[in-house]
Amino acid sequence: MDNLSYLNGANAEYIESLYQSYTADPNSVEFGWQKFFEGFDFGRGADATNVGGGEAPEHVLKEINVLNLINGYRQRGHLFTKTNPVRERRKHLPTLEIENFGLAAADLETVFNSSVELGIGPAKLKDIVAFLEQTYCGSIGVEYKYLRTPELLKWLESKMEGERNTPKLSNEEKMRVVKKLNEAVVFENFLGTKFLGQKRFSLEGAEALIPALDAVIEKGADLGIEEFVLGMAHRGRLNVLANIMQKAYKDIFTEFEGRSYNEETPFSGDVKYHLGYSTDVTTNKGKSVHLSLCPNPSHLETVDGIVEGMSRSKIDFKYAGDDGRLAPILIHGDASVAGQGIVYEVIQMAGLDGYKTGGTIHLVINNQIGFTTNYKDARSSTYCTDIAKVTLSPVFHVNGDDAEALVYAINLAMEYRQKYRNDVFIDILCYRRFGHNESDEPKFTQPLLYKAIEKHDNPLKIYVAQLVKEGKLDANGAKEMEKEFKAHLQTSLNEAKEYNAALADVKFGGAWADMRLATAKDFETSPETGVKKTTLLEVAKRITTLPKEKKFFKKIEKLFEERLKMASETHVFDWAMGEQLAYGTILAEGKRVRLSGQDVKRGTFSHRHAVLTLEDSEEEYTPLLNISEQQAQFDIYNSHLSEYGVLGFEYGYAMANPNALTIWEAQFGDFFNGAQIVIDQYIASAETKWQRANGLVMLLPHGYEGQGPEHSSGRIERFLELCAEYNMQITNCTTPANFFHSLRRQFKRDFRKPLVNFSPKSLLRHPLCVSPLADFTAGGFKEVIDDANVKAADVKRVAFCSGKIYYDLLEAQKKNASKDVAVVRVEQLYPTPVDQMEAIVAKYKNAEDVIWVQEEPENQGAWPYLLRRLRKTSLNKIDVISRKESSSPATGYMKQHTNQQAYIVAKTFEISVAEVAKKPIKETAKNAVKDIVD
Repeated sequence: MDNLSYLNGANAEYIESLYQSYTADPNSVEFGWQKFFEGFDFGRGADATNVGGGEAPEHVLKEINVLNLINGYRQRGHLFTKTNPVRERRKHLPTLEIENFGLAAADLETVFNSSVELGIGPAKLKDIVAFLEQTYCGSIGVEYKYLRTPELLKWLESKMEGERNTPKLSNEEKMRVVKKLNEAVVFENFLGTKFLGQKRFSLEGAEALIPALDAVIEKGADLGIEEFVLGMAHRGRLNVLANIMQKAYKDIFTEFEGRSYNEETPFSGDVKYHLGYSTDVTTNKGKSVHLSLCPNPSHLETVDGIVEGMSRSKIDFKYAGDDGRLAPILIHGDASVAGQGIVYEVIQMAGLDGYKTGGTIHLVINNQIGFTTNYKDARSSTYCTDIAKVTLSPVFHVNGDDAEALVYAINLAMEYRQKYRNDVFIDILCYRRFGHNESDEPKFTQPLLYKAIEKHDNPLKIYVAQLVKEGKLDANGAKEMEKEFKAHLQTSLNEAKEYNAALADVKFGGAWADMRLATAKDFETSPETGVKKTTLLEVAKRITTLPKEKKFFKKIEKLFEERLKMASETHVFDWAMGEQLAYGTILAEGKRVRLSGQDVKRGTFSHRHAVLTLEDSEEEYTPLLNISEQQAQFDIYNSHLSEYGVLGFEYGYAMANPNALTIWEAQFGDFFNGAQIVIDQYIASAETKWQRANGLVMLLPHGYEGQGPEHSSGRIERFLELCAEYNMQITNCTTPANFFHSLRRQFKRDFRKPLVNFSPKSLLRHPLCVSPLADFTAGGFKEVIDDANVKAADVKRVAFCSGKIYYDLLEAQKKNASKDVAVVRVEQLYPTPVDQMEAIVAKYKNAEDVIWVQEEPENQGAWPYLLRRLRKTSLNKIDVISRKESSSPATGYMKQHTNQQAYIVAKTFEISVAEVAKKPIKETAKNAVKDIVD
C-alpha cells in the first residue's frame, strides 16, 4: 500500500482477487490489506458477502476513498502545514478537502475500517481527518514518499503516526528547552545592547536552533554517537559557539572588545563569526561527547566538503571505520542551500564508498530571505530543501516558533540517521529579525514582512506563555531565569574588559599533539628521505608482481613485466614507478595513504594503473595493498566529477589527521579553478587566519604540449601570488626521484604544510625522465638541481627553469654541444630557494647574464612572482625568456605551439630558430595526447 494511485477507480475485480487471497491465507496479502480486510469483515460481519461481482458496493468505494485520503495526506500534507511563523503559506491545489477524495460532510460520522492503515482501528471519518491533520499538517510537515525502500517508508510512518508528529516532552525536558531558549534569546539581546552597531549576524528569529542542537547531542549520545562535526555559516555562529560549544562568554566578549589581538603574534586572525572551536561536553546522562565546529569563511557552504572530509577522516582513524560513533551536522541558509552548487557536489558524496560518512544531519535556518532577495527570486523549486530528493533524503519542515516540535523532529532525524545511515534534512521555517547584519535596513526591500516581524514575539516569549498555560512554569520564574543569565553575562563582560592579550604559545592538540608550527629555518634544506636499497627493491618487486592465478588484460601484463624489470634488472625507474615507490615505502613504514580525484585509479594519462580490473570480471586488484601484512591501509578512489566538493573533502580529511598522506589529483591542472574558493580560503590562508595546519598534497598536471588553452597550464601564477609566510610548498619536479622525495618529505618533519606539485604529462613517457636506484636510496628532496653537463669556467649564461621545459632545453644543449649556458632547475618555487640560487650563480663567475626560462606567457607562470621576489637580492638583474604575454594560457594551434616552443629554446642558447630541432618538440606533443581522453 505504498502507492495507492491505482485505487482511484472502481477496480472491483482487483479488490475481489485480493479479498479471495486473504480469505484463503491472510499472510498472502500485504500487511496493510490484512488490516483493512480484518476491519472490513468486522464491520460487515463474518458472513459478509463478496465485495466483487461487477460494480463495487458504495461502502467499498468509500473505504477506498478514505485510503486515498490517507495517502493524500502522507504525500501532500506538507503543503498545507502551519509551519510559517510570519507569512501566509502559498496556496496549493488540489487541497486536502474530503470532497476532493469522493467523500462528503455526510460521511464524517461514518465509521471506516480503512483507518487500520494508520494503526488506530475502525474510526469515524472526522476522527481520521483530525488524526491526519495533527500528524501531517501541524507545526511539522514531512516530505518522504519519494523514498524507494518500503522499510524506510514504513518506519517513518510508524514513528510519525504513532506519535502523531506531536512532541510529548517530560517536565525535565521542557525545562531544558526553555533554559536553552533563554540562553539563546538573552545572549543575542545582550550583544545587541552592549556592542551596538557591531556585526554579529544574530540568530534572532531562529533561536530554537539552540535547544534543537542541544537535544540532538543528547539523543545522539544515547544512540552511540561520541562525536559531532559541525559546519555552519556566520548567522547564529556566536550563539552556537557560546551556548552549544561552551566557548566562554568572556572570550567572545574579549573579541568584541578587540582585546584578543597581539601584534607580535604570527597570526592575522579572522572576524569572530568565522572562527572554529572544539570541546568536550557532558550530556544529562553523563556521557561525554566531543564537538568540533569547523572554521568557515564568508563563502557560504564552502565548509560542507571540509566537514564531510573531517568526519570521514575521524571515522577512519579514530573510530576504526564505525560511522555510528560520529555524525556530521551541516547548518545551511535557505538561499545558499538552494543556490550554491557546492551543496549538490557534496550531497552526491553521501552514498559513495570513498566519501560517505554514515549520513549527515542537515539543518536549514530558513529566514525566507537571502540578504535582500525574496525567496521567490532565490529559487525555482517549491522548497529550498528540494535538493534532498537527489539522495532520497526525508525532509522535515518545522515551524521555528515551535521549539518542542523542532526538538521532536531533530530527535526523529537522529534516530533515522543512526538506523539507516542516510542523510536527513530539517527545514526550520523562521525569520531574520534584523537585516543581513545588524546595521542593515531590511525595510528598504521587505517593508511588509518586517512590519509583521516587528510585532512578532520571539520564540522564548511564545514558549514561556505555553508553559505558563500548561502550568509547568510561572511568569515570575521565567523573569528570574532571564535576570540571572543576564547577570552572568555582565560578569563575563566585566572580566573581558580587564583582559590584556598575551603572546599566544600555539600548541596543537588531539591528533596534532606531536606537531608544531614551521619556521623559516625549516625550509633552508630538506630532510633525509632516502630508503634503504633492500627495502626499496623489495617494495618495488611486491608492487610489480601480479598474482599468477588472476587473469589480467594483456597490455597490463606487459606493463607490469616492464615495471618488474625496473625493480629486478635495470634499477632505473620512470615517473609512475617513482610515484608508486613513494606510496609503497610510506605504507611499509605504517603511514596510511589516501589518493582521490577523477580517474586516479588508472590515471588520466594511463600511467598509474594503481588499481587493476581483471579481464574476465569486475574484480579489482590493488598492488599497493599487497606489500606486507604489517603495511598501512592504501585508499584510492575515483571521485565523481567534482573539483570544489572533492578538494574541500580531501582538505578536511587531511585537516583531521596529520598522520596520513592525503592527495587530491586534478584531471588536468587547470581544472582546479573550479575549486578556487577552497584554495583561497583554506589551503592558502587557514593557518594564518585560524591556526589550522594541513598537509594536503595537490597534483596538478601541467606542461605545454600543444593541447590548447585548457590542458596546458596548471596556473602556477595563481598559487605563487598566494604564497607568503611559508604557508605552502609549490614544486615542479623534473625527475621521478625528486618527486618521490617530495612526497616522503611530507612525513619526515614535525610540521605540516600543503604541497602543490605541478606534475607532468608528456614526461610520464619521456626516455630521459627517469631516475637511477641511487637517487632513491640516499639524500632527500633537491630544491635546486645544477647543470652537470657544463664546466663553471665556460658558462656565460645561467638559465634557470622549472618543469618540462628543461627537457626541451636539454635536447638543444646536447644537439648544439652548448657549453656556455648552464641550465639550472628550480624544483621548488616556494618557499623560493634564493640562497641556493645565489650560490649557484656565484659559482659561475664568468656568467654575464642570468635568465628565467618558462613555457608560460610572460604574465603567467612563475615569472611575475620571481620578478618581485628577487628584486631585492643579488639576482635582481634577472630577465625572462617566455611566450609573449597573453590573456589565454596557450594557443590552440599545434603549428603555432611548436614555433613558440622552438623560439624559447633558440632564444635561451642564442641560436636561430631554424637550428632548433623541432622533431623532439613534436614528439613531446604526440606523447602528451597518448591515452588521454579529454
